Amino acid sequence: MSPLKWDVAERVKGGLYSGAQASKTGNWRELGVEVERATNRSVRQQNRSALLTKLFLDGPLTRQDLSRSTGLSQPAVSNVVGDLIDDGLVVEAGALESDGGRPSMMLRVAPRYGVVAGVDVGETRVRVELFDLAMSQLASVDHPIDPSSASPATVVRHIAAGLRTVTSPYPDVLGVGVGVSGIVQQGPALQVYAQTLGWDGVPLGALLREVTDLPLYIDNGAKTLGQAEMWFGAGRGSRHAVFALVGSGVGAAVVTNGATYRGASSSAGEWGHTTLVYGGRPCRCGSRGCLEAYVGAEGILDRYRTARRGRPAPGDDEESRLTALVAAAAEGAGPARAVLDETAGYLGAGVANLINLFNPERVVLGGWASMTLGPLLPLIRESASRHALRQPFEQARIELGQLGVDAVALGAATLPVARLLQEGGARPVP
Repeated sequence: MSPLKWDVAERVKGGLYSGAQASKTGNWRELGVEVERATNRSVRQQNRSALLTKLFLDGPLTRQDLSRSTGLSQPAVSNVVGDLIDDGLVVEAGALESDGGRPSMMLRVAPRYGVVAGVDVGETRVRVELFDLAMSQLASVDHPIDPSSASPATVVRHIAAGLRTVTSPYPDVLGVGVGVSGIVQQGPALQVYAQTLGWDGVPLGALLREVTDLPLYIDNGAKTLGQAEMWFGAGRGSRHAVFALVGSGVGAAVVTNGATYRGASSSAGEWGHTTLVYGGRPCRCGSRGCLEAYVGAEGILDRYRTARRGRPAPGDDEESRLTALVAAAAEGAGPARAVLDETAGYLGAGVANLINLFNPERVVLGGWASMTLGPLLPLIRESASRHALRQPFEQARIELGQLGVDAVALGAATLPVARLLQEGGARPVP
């Protein structure tokens, strides 16, 4: 008897499958048959999941590649792949050149098996994007919002409008992922706590279910960015990494042994609200001296305005003003150069704290402000080297994200994909 079947048999003997269940099937022997069938279904689902995941992340691959990388026998791979092709989940992607003999056929997840939507709820805009299962962007729409009036009703209205726009030509939507700032408390009554937005226990899941019947998945934006960079970008191939999201605010996702660390109630990663300067600048969260108050876009621009005796950087919004500040600093000395040099020092010190706490292989800086501040990366690394312990610093690479400003939405779109892969291709239900 295989170990898996032995475990199921022990559960039957131990009473985990009750006599009432046995009576439904007629007797214990028939229950054993039912349990064995359930076990076989479970094993098949696990095999489908393993092969689909490998093809999605690393494809195109041959059947031989799949056998070697998953440990499944070639007959098992052939059987499961045949089912996946019949179901429309996997397609052939051309033959691999061969020096002799029959060429091997490459396989990949079918890009148009379905589409997925990703939503980035930022502090200045709601971005809704649509992807196929090759994660190629099919459509995108932005709805600007005023940070001072980013009410849940406004955000939900923009998400609903964006979904209608991007999904209207595509009836086969597998699900919608949403990345939002703040703490996302998972569970049946999903709630969002975002002090900087004035959200305190907002039932975002319930509000969105009033405007869409598509399967919904909601998570913190830094965590969706981290998943996107782990799957497709700067974190690919690492097991221990930290992904820092720097925009108007600041957050982080900590990945340890390949899994996102969430803490007791999913609030792990609020890096922006760690204290950098005791009794320092006021932060939007109500505390003082938070890292966000020094390296978030709002904090940087406020320090620049103070250095110029109340004159702000030119521009219509935070993104254009920060871009103007970086351009002014590139022209030479003055307040712009001084503020950005100081910002690099603060950000490097914050990165050093991440290195000392988590000993990552990589620290990846993402988010729109990180992309704008990209020229500061050498100064950030230098500052981190001064503040971090030598041995863990030497083990860590500090780099910019590779997916640009779309990383949060792309990562959000991977949430329904992850469920599809986990379930072996079974379509999610609302």
